[in-house]
Amino acid sequence: MEFYEVLKQRRSMRGFLPDAVKQNVIERVFTSALQAPSNCNTQPWYVHIVSGEKIEELRATLPQKFMAGELSLDYPYDGKYDGDFKVRQYAAAQALYDSLGIARDDKANRHVAFMRNFTFFDAPHVAFFYLPADFGLREACDLGMFAQSVMLGLVNEGLGSCPQTALGMFADTLKESLSIPDDRKLMFGLSFGYVDKEDPVNRCTTDRAAPDQLIQWHS
Repeated sequence: MEFYEVLKQRRSMRGFLPDAVKQNVIERVFTSALQAPSNCNTQPWYVHIVSGEKIEELRATLPQKFMAGELSLDYPYDGKYDGDFKVRQYAAAQALYDSLGIARDDKANRHVAFMRNFTFFDAPHVAFFYLPADFGLREACDLGMFAQSVMLGLVNEGLGSCPQTALGMFADTLKESLSIPDDRKLMFGLSFGYVDKEDPVNRCTTDRAAPDQLIQWHS
């Protein structure tokens, strides 16, 4: 696919078909993404990819853990923004719920939609991205470049994905379930697979800020 078209087509998809992606395709995407840049070529990332019976176990466990308040984060996150950032956050949420026909005051169905995070939006695969335990903000930027490379590679293969900070709330559960070493800290998860084009949630689109709001030229 032409590169700029790949960039345009990458969106957060929240409805997937159950069809598994072939192993060689997944391997091609993730191994190609290892070409992502990093500070001093340290490549400070680990990724754990879950499919099959194991993802079904997590699909059953995570909603229960969330409702019971059994949460554990390796990196704090409160999701609070101000100014333009808050405006964009609210607009994104409104676009999502509008695509599902959920009214602003319909808390029950908003909760149902939110809980789908923890069943990976029915995706057949989920990847969890980790940093080495002693690393910080600079290396988190490196991990982000790696994850973006993964997402663009998935688009190029005709697949979709959804990066989910919500999946970062289960560090202890995943450590136990996936035998994650103690020297790795969970950043976020990424559900991926074939997009369900009939799911109305995938018609959700979000605006982008005007270039002159974010890009300044100096000469």
